[in-house]
Formats: sequence, structure tokens, C-alpha cells
Amino acid sequence: MPNERRMAADERIERLWEAGLTVEGDYVPPEASDPSVAVRKPVLELAQMVSDRIGHKVTPADPEYYGLAACITDPMAEVALKMGVRKPKTLAQLAELCSMDPAELEPLLFDMGYVGLIEWNRENEDGRNPEGELRYVLPPFVPGSAEFFNMRQSQIDEHPQVAKMFERMTQLPLERVTAMVPPGGAGIGMHVIPVERAIPMENESASVEHITHWLDKYDGKYAASPCSCRMSREKLGEGSADDPEDWCIGVGDMADYLVDTQRGRYIDRDEVLAILRHAEENGFVHQVTNIDGEHKIFAICNCNVNICNALRTSQLFNTPNMSRSAYTAEVDREACVACGRCVEVCPAGAVSLGQKLCSAKAGGKVPEYPVRELPDATPWGPERWSPNYRDDNRRETYDSGTAPCKTACPAHVAVQGYLKLAAQGRYRDALALIKRENPLPAVCGRICNRRCEDACTRGRVDAAVAIDEVKKFVAAADLDPATRYVPPAVTPSNRGGFPQKVAIVGAGPAGLSCAYYLAEKGYAPTVFDRNPRPGGMLSYGIPSFKLEQDVIDAEIDVMAQMGVEFRLGVDVGSDVTLDELREQGYDAFYLAIGCQGSRSAGIPGEDAGHVSSAVDFLHRAAEGTLDGASLGRTVVVGGGNVAVDVARTAARAGASSVEMRSLEQRGEMPASDEELEEAAEDGVTVTCGWGPAEVRVGDDGSVSSVVFKRCVRVFDDEGRFSPVYDEADTEEVPCDTLVFSIGQAVEWGALLEGSAVELGRGGSPVVDPVTYQTAEPDVFCGGDVVTGPRFAIDAIAQGHEAAVSIHRYVHPGSSLTVGRNPRFYVELDKDDAVLPSYDTSSRQRPATDRAKEKAEPFREYAGTLTEEQVRTETARCLSCGASWVDPNQCIGCGLCTTRCEFDAIHLVRDHPEASTMVRSEDKLKAIGPYALKRAAKIAVRKIRREV
Repeated sequence: MPNERRMAADERIERLWEAGLTVEGDYVPPEASDPSVAVRKPVLELAQMVSDRIGHKVTPADPEYYGLAACITDPMAEVALKMGVRKPKTLAQLAELCSMDPAELEPLLFDMGYVGLIEWNRENEDGRNPEGELRYVLPPFVPGSAEFFNMRQSQIDEHPQVAKMFERMTQLPLERVTAMVPPGGAGIGMHVIPVERAIPMENESASVEHITHWLDKYDGKYAASPCSCRMSREKLGEGSADDPEDWCIGVGDMADYLVDTQRGRYIDRDEVLAILRHAEENGFVHQVTNIDGEHKIFAICNCNVNICNALRTSQLFNTPNMSRSAYTAEVDREACVACGRCVEVCPAGAVSLGQKLCSAKAGGKVPEYPVRELPDATPWGPERWSPNYRDDNRRETYDSGTAPCKTACPAHVAVQGYLKLAAQGRYRDALALIKRENPLPAVCGRICNRRCEDACTRGRVDAAVAIDEVKKFVAAADLDPATRYVPPAVTPSNRGGFPQKVAIVGAGPAGLSCAYYLAEKGYAPTVFDRNPRPGGMLSYGIPSFKLEQDVIDAEIDVMAQMGVEFRLGVDVGSDVTLDELREQGYDAFYLAIGCQGSRSAGIPGEDAGHVSSAVDFLHRAAEGTLDGASLGRTVVVGGGNVAVDVARTAARAGASSVEMRSLEQRGEMPASDEELEEAAEDGVTVTCGWGPAEVRVGDDGSVSSVVFKRCVRVFDDEGRFSPVYDEADTEEVPCDTLVFSIGQAVEWGALLEGSAVELGRGGSPVVDPVTYQTAEPDVFCGGDVVTGPRFAIDAIAQGHEAAVSIHRYVHPGSSLTVGRNPRFYVELDKDDAVLPSYDTSSRQRPATDRAKEKAEPFREYAGTLTEEQVRTETARCLSCGASWVDPNQCIGCGLCTTRCEFDAIHLVRDHPEASTMVRSEDKLKAIGPYALKRAAKIAVRKIRREV
């Protein structure tokens, strides 16, 4: 079964960790720890000859040895010792050197190439092979045999030591030399080559800076092969969840070698271009090999910084010279709107969100942002390395903060960005930008609690920008099948979508969000819900006069078009169990069942007739089974927004009177002022400072009245809920219908029977705060079931994060946390901000159709801004935030420019020397002069400090 295969893979990885085959651990081969195991001398000698480490004496404990020993025979090592490193030789030449019959030697050479020890080509770039005869080459470890050993999954599985060897050999040889490497990399490793369309046309660029130059040079000779970094890192338990196939493109004779040794397949130029485009869509960095000088490469790679051993050379050691291109990104501050797309994609963490507003502390200017120190004039050792670069480089915001709207939103929607797009009339682009973080914009445009507006800097001037109203306008396109925005799937695979099956239990906002983002990643998740309609509390807990079902259905239809399957009327746990779903091949589960139960008041008479919970009351209203004529005098106990929804629903349904009674005083009530004002307009009376003491029951068994007692304090001195009552001060309130809105509870039913999921306070599952994984590894939870009742946007944010975790989880060997976007946002100091001149228009408000409201009290009556109002409202935005690039951290890949919708970030060719490509054999010639200049700079700086 698929789940058994996944569990077997997990166990295999666990064994590898126990054996020390992890990124953190050191693998110790038997030869190094057991005197009875003989050291293979030919292999040890070969390891010494091929090692990239200058001045190091290789031992059996070193990766050079155990990597080779895992895959090659002694006869292979003996032949390789005759070859010399990077010294091509024909079969006849090798036969003579080895004193072997060519007929006997040739199959051995093929086997050596098959495992990855050697390569072959027919090149004549050195002028020594005019006839194009096949020549065999012993490459160095990196780039070379270490990659080749890791380019076949079966070989990694059989000899996992090669994964550890690859990881070690991309670090150990560089620990002492990286700080002395000049721009261009000095013939060591790989070299970033920019996205071609990011290179400014007006710049004078070198041909080697263009991918098309290399495609032209090797026209017709391309082969796609799996990525050795992706496969080996997965074996070490730190995979990226990418499908490794076809990301590396061999060119020229390397293409033949890849096909000959069953590592790759021939592809044409169109497929190469498609792979390159697909890599850019996924945020992968183009790199070319950089050990053969400026006239030759043998591969173009598409690298994920979370696993790439080549990008690690510059990121780990904080030495961008190791891999950077000739370009640096620069931001046009005036054009930038702090949408954060460039920040999200930057592999080096060079772009972060800051502020566009001037700062009083900065003398009325825009603050200056820190620039990373470089090793060109500074002593450089391990204390200056960044071992956690994959996590640290993902921080989105400078510590001093950025736009408050994006910061305050739980989903961190790019508010400033979509306001600007709407101002330009680019409504579809605005909708696409919103859906990057919120798949339910039409829903949220109606019911969000607008924390973005609460934080809006404009609120210091007059009134906050009507952000939610603009979003509602933009999202109106989703309500029409002809104009709705269905995002394309961007899948980190060159073979289409992912086959892994994911079950989502609960079709509320958390479950819908998880399904949406999994579908966008290339999955076809299945959403189960026990109700006949999807939407969860959106459908059954929010009155239709605030949110009509048509709006919910429209946004869910987008998900169906994306490939999400909905199975409604299915109670998971009762109709089908988690184990049964596992047997059907489901690899992961997201439990987002919300809080469908209600808390008891714990008072006498609460079980009387015509007494219900808010959840049940609103559910009946949504189903159309609420008998408004029988409501009579209605009392709602509670002071939150849900209580307001109940009260307004009762009033509109025909209750003769409706009164809300809350423990809190008006200023303490959880319900917003806007909600309470709308309740008053519907005729609801609000009485504060009373808690229920007893429900009195009439002769027919139904509620006749409620006794309340005076609440003299709701919260203690620490702000904790701890009500204190005056038991002697009571009041009896007659009523025919009583609804308690005093809290919701989790109802698991049989869902978790036999599960290892642990429950905490209030029956909520115990989850990892970052990944939302439970003690049952394939079970993730989120939304109200984890947090308790909150708002839809909170659940949406959690669903998005769960999708990230599940994508990683269903690919065994992938880390759920390494290189994950931490969602680190800090609000700028609004008190310090110096506000610019601004548009003085007042906040725009949509028209309200009061006639429709009276005629159809359960239809949406709040209008939408007009297009003219949207233009007026978006002009009120103060444009608080902007992105800023650290030029010392940028590696010039150009990916940021592919994300910007505002033409606000560009590449500048300010490091032409970084395009200098050097042969590996000449690396010391390049490093030496640069190292001397650097040493001189360090000495001068030291003298100046002492003076």
C-alpha cells in the first residue's frame, strides 16, 4: 500500500540518521573504527589524488575515502590512479598505462563511468583531439564524481554513504579558502547565471552571462538528468520535497555521457527552455558549471537554495564571490509597494521589507538599512559563517519594520500591493496578488475583522483606508464564472502534478485554504465534510445578510476547477475512519473540523425547551428550518460577534423583541462597535454587566424567563477571565427563546479513535506551532479546532501553513522546517513616521440598499464601492512600505525581477569581474593575487584602528 511504502521510507531514513548519515552527523566507516576491517589502499590513494582539499592527508574516516569505497572496486581505483585528475586519455593510452588488453579495459571503464567515478567526451577544445576520439577523464570530487555518484536514486539507496560524501565534499575543501576567492569563483564549483529576461537590454553584457549563449554553443546536444543535490539531501533527511527529475541539463558531450550511463535522456531546445521557465516559476536559481574557463560548461542546473550544495558555498560562508553573477538587484523606491514577492523568492535573503516613509529618528529621511560585511578587507572565520542561512535568509522584514497592514494581517496579504494594482485598474492582477495569501477574498471582503485597517497608518490622520471594501470590489470578479481568477498550478516537478493523496476533514476556511494551496502545488486533495454544503461556519455560522451562500460557492468552485474534490455528507470517523482512508492510499490528513459544539452555562434549567446554543441556532437559520414566528421574546446571552449574529438573525426572522445580555461592560465587549451599531439598527437591545444564574421553565417545559446576576468584574488584575458576581443583585427577564453564545467546543466524535493524536486544554489537539503536525505523524490540524473560535482569516493563514507542511511531509526525507518561510513581520514605528503630503479625500463608503434590506432581510444589502470610489480610496494609501536590497548579499540571479508587478526592481551590471571564468587547474593563479590584495587591505584597516 502507498502508506506502507511511505512508512518504510520513513524507517529507512531513521536508520540513516541513527548511523550518522545526516547533515549534522559524521559518518564513520568500518575501516576507521574496526581494526579488523582492512583499509583498501588503492581506494585510499585515489581519494588522496582526487581530493579537493589542499594539504589534507586523507584517512579512512574521511568522506573522500568512504564515498569512493562504497561504489568502486580496487581494480577501478588502480585504473583511475593511472589517469590523473582531468587529464583526458584514449582507450589505447590507458591500455598502455595499465598494461591491459583494450577489450578487457573498455567494459571496466564503462563500469567506472556508470557508478560515476569517471566521465568521457570527444571534445577538442584543447586542440589535442582533432579526430574527435573518445577520451576518458577522471574528474575531481566537486563538481564531478561526487555529483555523478548521487545522480542515480538506486545507487544512493544502495550506498547512502555517497550522500554524506557529497555534502561533506562541498564544504570541507572550501572552509579555508572561500574568503580569498575573487569574483567569478576562480574555477571552483558553480556560477549563478541570471534569468535572461532580467538582464537589462541597455547594459553591455558578456556573452557568457546569457543562457542562450550556452544553448547556442551546444545546440542540439542537451540531456535532462535528475538533481544530485535534491536526491542526496533527501537521503540525509533534509530534502526540499521537489521532484528531482530533469532539473539538471547536461550540454555537449556531457549529454552523451548522461545518456550512456543511464542518468539522463536527450531533450530538444524547446524542452530545455520549458524546464528553465518552470524553474523560474518555482523560484529556482540557474547555475552553470565553472571549472573549465570561459569557453566551456558541461551543465546548467536549476537550484533550490534549501538543498543546493553549490549555492551553499556562498550562503554558508557569507562569501557571495563564490557564486554571484555580474549583476546586483536594485529597488526603485518610488515604484515599490512592499508586496513582498521579491522577498519571498530571493534565495540569498538579500531583499527584505522596510519602510518608504521617512523617519524622525533618521533626521526626516528614509532609514538606512544594514549591509552585510564582506570578507574582502576583514578577517574571516567560522564566527562569520551562517550555518542557519536557509532559515535566516527567509526572514521577510527588517527589525525596524514595514507596512502595518501586511504585518497585522494574519495571512500577511500584500495589501499595499493590491491597492496600487486596483488604483491602476489592474483588477485581475490585484485579485491574483490577494490570492497568493488568501483564497477567499470575496468572503473576507464581507466578514473579515479588518486588522489591516486597525493598523493602517492613515488612521492616524483621519480614517483608515477602506482596505476590505477595495478587496470586496476586486473579488467581485470571482462571483462570475466568466471572470473569476483560477491560479495555475506551480509544481516543483517536471512530470506534472503530484500523485500523493491528501484528505482534508472539514470544509471550513482552514480546510478550504489548505486544499487551495495544495492544489496550487500540484495535488488533487479530497475535502470531506459531514454537512451537505461546504463552507463550515462560513455557510452555517454567518447570517446570509452578511455573507450569502452564492459568494461562498463561487470561491469554492474555483477550488473545484483547480482539482479539489469535495465529498459532502461524509462523517469521517463514523462513515469512514482514518485507517480506512489510509488503506485507500491517503498519505496525509488535515483535520480542520472547527468548534461545532457549544459550552454549557452550567446553570439550572438550561436544558429547557426553546433553549439552544448559538451554533445550533445559526445552523438552523442557514438550513431554513428556523421558525421566526415562534421566537417571541428572544434573549441572547453573550457579548461577542457571534452573539450579535444570533441577535440580528432573530430580529430579522421576526422575534417580537431581542435583547443581548453580556458580562462585560460596553467598552469590554468582544463584539466590535460596528457590529453593535448594526445590531441596534435591527432593533436589538444590549444590556451589559449581567450573567445568567438560572433558567426558569414554564408548564410546557420551555423557558419562561431567565434570572441574571450582576457581574461586578470580568477580568482579574492580570487580564484573565475571572468574573465576580454580586449574588444578591438579580433580575428576572421574561423570554420565549433563549440562546447561549458563551463559547464553542470541539466535537471529535469517533474521528480520533485509535489515533495517537494528543489532546490538550479544551479538547484541542496538541500540534507543533510551526508545522501543525500532531503526535500522529501523518495527521495535521488547524483552524478553530486548534486555536478555539477565531476569525476566518486566522484559519486561512493556518491552512496555508498546513499545506506547506503536508507538501513536505508526503515526500519522505524532506524537512518540514528547514528553509521554511517564517512569516516574520514587524510593524514600522508609526509614531516615528514622518508622513508625506497625502490625498485629502475622505474614506469612501459603499451604498446600502435599505429598501432591499426591508424587503429581503436575509439577503446581502451592503453594497460594493464603485470603480470611481475605488480610485478615490486607493489614492488615500500612504504607501508605507518598500523593499530594500543588501548589495553585499545579492547574488544577481534576477528571480526578484520576475515577480515584481510594478517594474520596481531591476538588475544592474555592477560586478562585471564576476563573469571571469577560470579553469580549475588555474584556481591558485586567480586566488593568489586576490588573497594578497585582501591581506594588504586587512593590514591597513588594522593599522588605522590602532592609530
